[in-house]
Amino acid sequence: MAETTATKDQLSLEIRSSPKSIIKSTKQWDESFQEQTISFFNFCSRRKKKSNTWIISLFVVLHLVVFATTMIVNDCPRNSSHGRCVIRSIGRVSFQPLTENPLLGPSSSTLDEMGALRRKLLVKHEIWRLVTSPWLHAGMFSLIINLSGVIFIGLQLEREFGSLRIGMIYLCSGFTGSLVSALFVQDIPEVGSSGALFGLLGAMLSGLIRNWKFYSDKFTALVVLCLAATINFSLGVLPHVDNFSNVGGFVSGFLLGFVLFFDPRLVQVPLNKKGLFEYKEKSSMNFKQKLDKPVLRSISLVLFALLVAGSVVAVLHGENLNNQCSWCHYVNCIPSKRWSCNVKASLPCEVRKTANQSILTCKSNGKYRVYTFTNLSEARIRDLCSEICY
Repeated sequence: MAETTATKDQLSLEIRSSPKSIIKSTKQWDESFQEQTISFFNFCSRRKKKSNTWIISLFVVLHLVVFATTMIVNDCPRNSSHGRCVIRSIGRVSFQPLTENPLLGPSSSTLDEMGALRRKLLVKHEIWRLVTSPWLHAGMFSLIINLSGVIFIGLQLEREFGSLRIGMIYLCSGFTGSLVSALFVQDIPEVGSSGALFGLLGAMLSGLIRNWKFYSDKFTALVVLCLAATINFSLGVLPHVDNFSNVGGFVSGFLLGFVLFFDPRLVQVPLNKKGLFEYKEKSSMNFKQKLDKPVLRSISLVLFALLVAGSVVAVLHGENLNNQCSWCHYVNCIPSKRWSCNVKASLPCEVRKTANQSILTCKSNGKYRVYTFTNLSEARIRDLCSEICY
């Protein structure tokens, strides 16, 4: 009986303990938690629900819709020799010949029509292309590789840091990449869809750097980052895929990652802090989270603002940085006998039309080809001439 009474008194004493002792135990929990590490690629995180990945899912759907629309507008059987279309069995959405587009995609004239960047069009002050270019893909190969990276990297970052911040980084990186691309683009249509992916890669790198000691698989994350960047950058040496948008997007995402990515440790709240007003610990952690590393975040924000402002001013003034860098165009496209990296000012073909066909003859090598249609626009004639001459 005495032992029972003592046990009750002990329980009563523990229940009536002061809040200071509870807070002290909470601090001890925090210290032990700081020594733990979390996995960067934690797709089974309990902190975020799958419904919180809606922004990346939306972007992926938009890219698919835009690419399907581009191929419908392209209509290879109508605008090329039907027998030369790749996978012509799928009809209107079949791809241009590989000599014209090695990435299994639309023609140059279609990319122009859909809003790709091109030097002569920017000179005409078609600034709206800075917004449309990040949503276009040069071909099926680039679409699959780009969206695979967006899904794998983007969904993980969205689970870790939330939809709002990832959406901001994705859109800002795509636009910044388009601005940088406009400073180097030549007279060939270029698209910058992978600029947003490189923005996510840059943000991933800054997140790893900022929270280096709290991740258990950081070297694996670095390998994934380098692999994704290498594959997508390699595609950039082919026509129509712009590598300068990748560079601009990466720098943008890297800076915004330091601004927007908070310490992932602070998002996890212990069980005895889950109450909305309990000890006021949850709100104080959120306040600490917002003021985390203010100097680094401020410097990164200023650098990002300077990058965007400087690029906007340069684009509006029609700057062409290729004039100051004679080798920079090789970063964006490596010339080959199978494709052209620039469009000549004069038409490289002689065009002769009969009642029901058009005959195009290349001036440089004498090759010619007969097409069974006569309603060819000048842009489309240039596409076909490039295919014959290169």
